Amino acid sequence: MNTITIVGTGNMARGIAARALAAGRNVELLNRDASKAAAVAAELGSNVTSGTVGQAPAGDIVVLAVPFDAAKEIVSTYGDALAGKTIVDITNPVNFETFDSLVVAPGTSAAEEIAALTPGNVVKAFNTTFAGALIAGETEGQILDGFIAGDNAEATEAVASLMSDGGMRPLVVGALKRSRELEGFQFLVMTLQANPAFETFNWNTGLKIVG
Repeated sequence: MNTITIVGTGNMARGIAARALAAGRNVELLNRDASKAAAVAAELGSNVTSGTVGQAPAGDIVVLAVPFDAAKEIVSTYGDALAGKTIVDITNPVNFETFDSLVVAPGTSAAEEIAALTPGNVVKAFNTTFAGALIAGETEGQILDGFIAGDNAEATEAVASLMSDGGMRPLVVGALKRSRELEGFQFLVMTLQANPAFETFNWNTGLKIVG
């Protein structure tokens, strides 16, 4: 089985790990606190190992399941150790103090900023799916759509295969610059979750393209 390295142990890390395990992959969890990574790995069960941020990632796919600023710091610290690997950026660069804007400049994206800091092949994915839906593998009985953007065809295909094998429907939307739209759209969806006018939106919705 291929190994997927996930940096982080929060809700999104658990959700992506659930899809990776459903896809028949091994999972490696890395955290700055090795004991926290070990505890989450034990909860997730077999085929999950743990370690510390800074050790060489075992996976050919490395998922940055951390906030935007932390993701930039991590890829900068790893440097050439990520060369040739598929780096999955799941971040939504929202200003969480005001919750009314993104923190990246117009015309760029978190994924593009991260890509400028690493020799790895950055792919935007999983940023449009909430953790609860990933853990469940569906929303209201609907298969989850996973939107993917990337410049490297082999890297985007690797992420698409992971999603497909994990029970999702991968949708490759184009080059990495399409991350701008994915991040902006998910920001809009996040504001709907936080809006009390939508009482049933409790961070459990999912995006679906039908037709």
